[in-house]
Formats: sequence, structure tokens, C-alpha cells
Amino acid sequence: MSSVAGEAPVSRRRVFYIPGYDPIHPRRYRELYRKEGAAQAEISGYDLALSPRKAKGRFGWHVTGDIDGYTTEVDVDVLLWSDIVRSSMGHSIPATYLAMLRTAWVYIGSGALWRLMRLRKGPVIAALYPVGMLILQAIIALLAGYGLYRGASLLPLPDLVTRGLGGVAALALIWAILDLFRRWDNRFFVYYLMHDYSYSARTRGANPPALEARIAEFTDAVAEALSSDVDEVLVVGHSSGAHLGVSVLADLIRAGRVPGDGPALSFLTLGQVVPMVSFLPDAQRLRADLRFLCDRDELFWADVTAPGDGCAFALCDPVAVSGVAPKTQRWPLVFSAAFTQSLSPARWKELRWRFFRLHFQYLCAFDAVKDYDYFRITAGPMTLRQRYHDRPPSPSRKVTPVNKFTATRP
Repeated sequence: MSSVAGEAPVSRRRVFYIPGYDPIHPRRYRELYRKEGAAQAEISGYDLALSPRKAKGRFGWHVTGDIDGYTTEVDVDVLLWSDIVRSSMGHSIPATYLAMLRTAWVYIGSGALWRLMRLRKGPVIAALYPVGMLILQAIIALLAGYGLYRGASLLPLPDLVTRGLGGVAALALIWAILDLFRRWDNRFFVYYLMHDYSYSARTRGANPPALEARIAEFTDAVAEALSSDVDEVLVVGHSSGAHLGVSVLADLIRAGRVPGDGPALSFLTLGQVVPMVSFLPDAQRLRADLRFLCDRDELFWADVTAPGDGCAFALCDPVAVSGVAPKTQRWPLVFSAAFTQSLSPARWKELRWRFFRLHFQYLCAFDAVKDYDYFRITAGPMTLRQRYHDRPPSPSRKVTPVNKFTATRP
């Protein structure tokens, strides 16, 4: 096992996982870890054992990893904000169409959309997908309603009556079709994605008060772990959870809550969509946190994405492209999970067009694994710094500033 000179293997670790914009119960993440961890252990020849967490409070689980001849005990906490997500999702049809109009106005009117397209078209297309689908659904419903209205004119009734009956029937049909599409959203994810993108747009990139309060709670949880008897505290931010993790750790370090003789502090961002927020006019808080965190020596920050993930800003340095990188920038180390190489051709063919599933591949097993293995990182004997201290960044990473809005103060 290679390591940084003088650093001992990790025997105890705390992992804090921050999910993306997800209203689902966190048990799905435990089951994902259990299932995919077992698959990766079988492929890679090591052992993982999950058990219930003994600590009370936050949702999580315990992992015992026997990897590379070492045993590592890990407590995983899921830092929940799914209740905030659920409360932000207007499930009604009018609320969703209103969110569509508001989101389009913010991204197009501010010019953020065109600049985001200069980074990666995949996540921008993913953002436009619910807009296009909602418009298509409305067109289908309106055409069906209009057809019914015109058909009512053939009834042998007075013209005023047929118009009235036709209008009522057409409106009822339009609503029924739109409601049917909403009920089928577990197939299309249109309503879910629309509310995902509209969450930050409604405040033009600023954090709502409820989210700020939750970030403070997350910060307290990580600070408590840094005062415990562990060798590493690892914060993992996936998708939208990546920019929450940035703010959590920036607040933590600003407040002087990282003990000099404490555990190693590591930050792993996966499938990040930071520019979707940092490119908005009022995201000064996030841009300030990015600028602050990128040159701190209290932590090691690795950012892992993959061009095969159409929902992430793959290989886009979130600090640099946001236009807030100082000359002293150290973090993040940006590299690719290389889906096309770390998945066998057969497995890649199976997953290639399952875009939502690929966005979670970072948390899953690779059957042709290279140097990125989520389960070695979270349950193995090396800190993130030990594992990647000499790994070069991906040469194709994007570091050119593209953001129009670079202010870090209101």
C-alpha cells in the first residue's frame, strides 16, 4: 500500500454523505452501498461488512472494510435535506409550469444558460429536457382538447349549447391528460427535474433560509467528528450535494473548527453541478466559499466526474470556471472516473443511455475498475490524500473562466 511518508493506515473513519436534490428516503443510499459494495468487493477481492450504526441521531450505517491487509471501521452519516427538497416541490400542475417559466426567465434572462453551454452541453440539455417535455405535454393536451371541442360541434344541438359542452369537455380532457403525464412522472422524471433546476433559480443562486440553517447543522456535525478519535473525516458531496459540501467546509474552516492535531479532513465531490448555481447572479455566497476553500491546507479536495455522465459538468474545475480562482489555487484535484474504461464494454453498452443511472455510477461498482473505487475510498486504509497525493489532474479538464457573475459579496 503506497502512502504519504509518515502517515499511518486509517483504522477508523467518519464519512458524511451529502446527497443531491433528492426527496427519497435515505435508506436507498444504504441499500445502494450494501448492494454495490458487495459487487465491488467480489470483483476486487476484498471484504466489506455492513451493520447498523450504534450512534443515535442521524441516519447512517457502520462498515467494516478488510482491504489490502488492513481492517478499517467506518461510520457513515447521511446529511439529510430531503425534507427541504420535498417542501420545495410544488406537485400541482400549475405550480410546475410556473416553476418552468420562472426558471427559464432566470437562466435565459441572466445569460447564464449560454455560458453554461460553453462548458458542457450535456447538463444544459438535461436542464432543458423538463422544459421541452412540459411544453410537449401541454401541446398534446391542447391538441386533444381542441379536437374534442371541434368534434362537439357535430352534435345535433343548438350552437350555444355545443360550444358550452365542447368547451367544458375540452378543458376536462386537457386537465386529465396533463394529470396523466404527472402520474407517469416516475417514468419520465419531468416534474422532479423541473423542481430540481428551479430550486436555485427561484432565489437566483442564493441559499434559502432553511438551507442555510441546515448547512449550519451539517457544519456542527463535521466539527464534532473532527474532535473524535478517528483518523479521517471524509465529506462526500454528490451532484447538488457538492456545492453544499463546499459551503459546509468553508464555514468550518473560517470558524477555526479544524483542530491542527485532529483527523485528516478530506472532501470528495462526485458528479458535481456547481456551475448551475455559481453562474447565477445572486450566488455570491457559493462563489465566496469556492474561492476561500480552493487554497486551504486544512483539507484535501478531489473532484471526480466523467464525460459519460451527461448530468454533470464533467472535468470542469468548479472554482476556475466560476471565475473566482486566485493565483494560489490548490483545489480541487480534478480527474475522471473514466466510465468508458472502468466499465467493461458490455456493461457500458448496458448503461450508456441510462442517464439518470449513470449520474449515480460514482457510488456504484466498476467491473473494470481503475484508480477510482468509491468503496476503497470510504472503507479502505488510505486517506484521500494518501490515495491521490501524486495523481495528476486530467489533462482535458476545463479551467477557463466562463462565468459572467464573479462577485463574492452582495
